[in-house]
Amino acid sequence: MIHVCRKEHFNAAHKLYNPAWTKEQNDAVFGPCANENWHGHNFELVVTVKGKPNPDTGFVIDLKVLSKLIKEKIIDKVDHKNLNLDVDFMQGKLASCENLVMEFWKILEPEIAACSQAQLHCITLYETPKNYVEYFGEK
Repeated sequence: MIHVCRKEHFNAAHKLYNPAWTKEQNDAVFGPCANENWHGHNFELVVTVKGKPNPDTGFVIDLKVLSKLIKEKIIDKVDHKNLNLDVDFMQGKLASCENLVMEFWKILEPEIAACSQAQLHCITLYETPKNYVEYFGEK
């Protein structure tokens, strides 16, 4: 099994805030990330697919195709946006990296399967150079 990765970048603002809690509870749990005036990140997104190389191309997936999918289905929707307010698939969800990466999976998994023999293996989302999440689906 070969794993192929594509890295993309986007910038976005968000805040971590549970509307069912008091301001004090939000501040205690989320600290400065609950800032009522938002905060931003330079996110790094790594999408990993797996499969066997196609005997005709030697590719697990054409990286131009994967890049285009990620850009059209994810990056164009989140780059320079407020994740809490501007992104349709995040409406009604806490804008944590964990929730964000699960939504990315829901969008990309069927798209990748429809255009190749590859399977989505993992999505890694870096919020900072030291903080990131990895998601492998619900298998």
